[in-house]
Amino acid sequence: MRETTADLLRCPFCGTRLSLVENRALVRLDDGIESGVLGCECCAFPVVAGIPVMTADDTAREAIRALEAGQPEAALFTLLGLDGPRAGAFRALCARGDRAIYRDALAILCQDAEDPYFVYRFSDPTYVTAEAVLQAIGRRPRTMDVRALDLCGGSGHLARVLADLGPRGGTVLADVFFWKVWLAARYTAPGCEPVCCDANAPLPFVRDAFSLVLLADAFPYIWHKRLLAGEMIRLAGPDGTIVMPHLHSSLGENVSPGDTLTPAAYRDLFDAARPRLFSDERLLTDVLDRRVVDLTCDVSPVELGAEPSFTLVASRHEDLFERHELPDPRDVSGELRVNPLYRVERRGGSSILTLTFPTPEYEEEFGACRRYLPDTVTVSADVTGAIVPAMLGPEYDALRRRRILIDAPPRYY
Repeated sequence: MRETTADLLRCPFCGTRLSLVENRALVRLDDGIESGVLGCECCAFPVVAGIPVMTADDTAREAIRALEAGQPEAALFTLLGLDGPRAGAFRALCARGDRAIYRDALAILCQDAEDPYFVYRFSDPTYVTAEAVLQAIGRRPRTMDVRALDLCGGSGHLARVLADLGPRGGTVLADVFFWKVWLAARYTAPGCEPVCCDANAPLPFVRDAFSLVLLADAFPYIWHKRLLAGEMIRLAGPDGTIVMPHLHSSLGENVSPGDTLTPAAYRDLFDAARPRLFSDERLLTDVLDRRVVDLTCDVSPVELGAEPSFTLVASRHEDLFERHELPDPRDVSGELRVNPLYRVERRGGSSILTLTFPTPEYEEEFGACRRYLPDTVTVSADVTGAIVPAMLGPEYDALRRRRILIDAPPRYY
């Protein structure tokens, strides 16, 4: 945690400022705070592995006790929920140093069905749409003037997009699950500022802290929706932009829909921020077929009808709502890899790629990726090792555009 991050934080309960407690728990590194305790006027919060944990439950209190006893590893394992064989597997993973990869860490830390969702996130249809909308909006200087917040951001896939767009004050990633923000900070989006907090409670940030607030996929799973909507508006302030891709509608059919609302109800929650609604189906089609994000084509709740999901963008900046051309993805911020949905077989100097879904459930939810991922594809190069654009010649642009090749974070899989 950078020390300047403490200036952004406020207690989610009493709203007062936080300060670092000068005790044996405090460990400073050159680039910030590795561990310690943050105190306000009502309670205390641990900082573990550089991550402030802004919850006040038994787990957080146990982590504080471990820190103050000089046991930072015990505090980390408490927050990661590790014991027994999983603790041993995690120690072995960490002992591998730079050879440890995201996919192996995820297999240890994730204890539910989200594992496939995260591993294959960079090419699922909801990500493709959300990434395009962020790239379009992020080119407007005012949306990146201050800093960006990826709220309920999981293990950092879209936070990586925001970090690449370069908001002036950086990108903050927030999620209630400590293991997710730990993965993001170590692998997926190491340039972000991770914060562990609960979106069902008041958010632990100062008013007007962000010029862009993103919440993708997760809003239907929040119970206190009115509270969260108000908090997002507070954090974005009058000049900020709120982006909410892939909102599940109660009028459509969704896999694992959550506690959904109608499009009109979602719109009304954000009425003070001037929201506009966009069809996810049209957004995806425009991105795939025309390489554009057309924010002039907002629709009414009635026009959305029974579409399963849509995107909400709220901003007072009228010039944001125009047709945005998307360049082909040529630059690489991480490393080029074959999409993990493909099984690769070498044949001479070529590679045969076969689309292989990890589970039937994944195929049911994200099977629309077949719109751009072919069942089989032959690449005129050996892609089982390191990949550079020059080795692919004229094939490169199409392979990137169709997500057959992805720009993955280093040590992802």
